[in-house]
Amino acid sequence: MNNYILPLILTLCAGMSTLLGGFVTFFIKRNNLKALSVGLGFSAGVMIYVSLGNLMGEASEMLTAYYSVIPAKALSFAGFFIGIIIAIIIDYFIPDHIETDFLNNQNKCKQRHRIRRAGLITAIAVTLHNFPEGMATFLVSSQDLRLGIPVAIAIAIHNIPEGIAIALPIFHATGKKRLAILYSFVSGISEPIGGLIGVLLLKTIMPEQAVGFMTAAVAGIMVYLSFDTLLPLSREYGENHHVIIGIITGMLIMSLGLIFL
Repeated sequence: MNNYILPLILTLCAGMSTLLGGFVTFFIKRNNLKALSVGLGFSAGVMIYVSLGNLMGEASEMLTAYYSVIPAKALSFAGFFIGIIIAIIIDYFIPDHIETDFLNNQNKCKQRHRIRRAGLITAIAVTLHNFPEGMATFLVSSQDLRLGIPVAIAIAIHNIPEGIAIALPIFHATGKKRLAILYSFVSGISEPIGGLIGVLLLKTIMPEQAVGFMTAAVAGIMVYLSFDTLLPLSREYGENHHVIIGIITGMLIMSLGLIFL
């Protein structure tokens, strides 16, 4: 169990960054979208880099301990695309953000209700997205902390704007800071809960070789999340060069982190 303490701590920190986003809401200007654009691009750059540059290689190496090279690589690629399919299914049933048009062109009488509803839907969506993210952070960290730390950092970075997305409409609709922060906390705590379920799976029904397959699936989920959600949102809140700056900076810091960690 001692081997799982640090991965669980990393998962908790990644999840609680959603709460940090709730606090940040009250200290930044609402129209400061350039920083948000660069930050989302940064997160996407880190996640794409670690997924394609490291996690896929790690998955293949783990599987070669149980299978020959070709079946191991085939299983890792299968896991990658199954991860993408899982992410597509989640996105189909649970939208990951609220369209900006949802809050536009509303009269004052209905605006507060619709803003609060936007915050509630965002909170539910982020909570359900954080749950598998927590399991992913734990599974990667339990196998290799050198990879788990940057993965947790990447997830934490994109959880901060998610926390802002939850808290901002709740605060504007109710005027209650504590309630807005509470919603961010409930969403973030689902991540370490996902990590605890990861511990349970490893201790009970999950065979060792399944970890390599799931690591590849995690890479697929992260790549899909980056291209389907983070990069489009980054472009929505900024300009093309803000997105590129974020991506390149994220990949650069990711590569430096892997060298020195």
